[in-house]
Amino acid sequence: METITYVIGHVNPDTDSIASAIGYAWLLRERDGINAVAARAGATNPQTTWVLKRLGLDAPCLMTDVSPRFEVVARRMDTTSPDEPLRNAWEIASRTGGVSAIVNDDGTPYGLITGITLFSFLSELVGPHPGGQDMRIAELLDMPCHEAADTDVPQFKAGSRIRDAVNKILRQERNYFIVVDDDGQYVGLSRQRDILNPPRVQVVLVDHNEKEQAVGALEEAELLEIIDHHRLGNPFTRAPIRFTTEVVGSTSTIIAERIIEAGLSAPADIAGILLAGIFSDTLFFTSPTTTDRDRKAAERLGRSAFSGTSPLTGESLDTYGEAVIKAGAGISTRDPDEIVTSDTKTYTSGTLNFGIAQAEVTDLVQVDKHLPELKDALERLRVNRALDFTILMVTDVVQSSSRLVFNNPPPTFDDLPYPESTDETRFAKGVVSRKKQLLPVILSLLEA
Repeated sequence: METITYVIGHVNPDTDSIASAIGYAWLLRERDGINAVAARAGATNPQTTWVLKRLGLDAPCLMTDVSPRFEVVARRMDTTSPDEPLRNAWEIASRTGGVSAIVNDDGTPYGLITGITLFSFLSELVGPHPGGQDMRIAELLDMPCHEAADTDVPQFKAGSRIRDAVNKILRQERNYFIVVDDDGQYVGLSRQRDILNPPRVQVVLVDHNEKEQAVGALEEAELLEIIDHHRLGNPFTRAPIRFTTEVVGSTSTIIAERIIEAGLSAPADIAGILLAGIFSDTLFFTSPTTTDRDRKAAERLGRSAFSGTSPLTGESLDTYGEAVIKAGAGISTRDPDEIVTSDTKTYTSGTLNFGIAQAEVTDLVQVDKHLPELKDALERLRVNRALDFTILMVTDVVQSSSRLVFNNPPPTFDDLPYPESTDETRFAKGVVSRKKQLLPVILSLLEA
């Protein structure tokens, strides 16, 4: 079976995270012939959902963790039915290394026949009776399989995590276990030695490099590469990997540059999603994180994204960029909990763990209408994720400024360089980047 390499962004993925995963998976397939699949570690936000629909693309597959599943160690070995003669099971066992799966006519497992179960059955059949010892092998093999089958073999669902069943497996004096699907249908058999040493899921991380923001159980996967544009906080690796972090406004920019370096031209939909990733993370080139590389990458992508029979035919960088930003702006129609969790990143400074969420609007007046609900949602976020404090950064994409909403702020925040309002929010004029503008200020106060 060909190994799959999953390209996946951070939890609570934004448009750049999804776009770079889709774009890099395409490049790995096209350039290197790798069986690469784009994945996501959480639900898509409204902006990303709009972009995917606009381009006619499916969302990447959802992976909440990369812990190995039973499906990767299951082999679909030949089967026979409970009422068939033992000779059928004997023939199968001679080809499989000594095991035959017994499966009911409806596809559900009945049990297993192994050398041990055959010997046990023979011992019971013959026992101390002299007459039984005269039974011919042919007579034994004509008996039905259900007579010699072990029906107490543990069954595990193909999609369940191996690590959750290791203790149970170690307590069993068996070499084989049955794997079924969600409907209880036979999928195959797994050997104990394969279960205890499963192949690791191959993973490429994009748009982040911190373990706290990564898909669950990353330590159980084989991490091949990281492509990012954020500060360093990279996870431990067992072997050297390719690590790229660039001072650009978007990971999609890096992917676009690699496509160009490979001498390839992305198809219209891939170019369109990468463009959206650049627009989203640079706030359509208004964020201070924007570089000339972002603009150049966008121009090159536009050649493919807006040409021919593209879903974006008739658009331009200006019209498409404005539409992408508009699709992500607004909080009035969104649930407060969804607002504070859809684009949240967690950080650590000393002994403090904190989270900064960001939402985009076209008018900061929207905050006034929903401030109590947003504060309650920030409190739930803090408690649910065991954080010391949380911040919601509501960014006005028109006026290029932000309003900061706090939950349980530390005393040192009295020195924040942003004026405080009577409602305890702060206005951060000209601040639109969580990474480049707000986070450094927060860390400087916490580490002072």
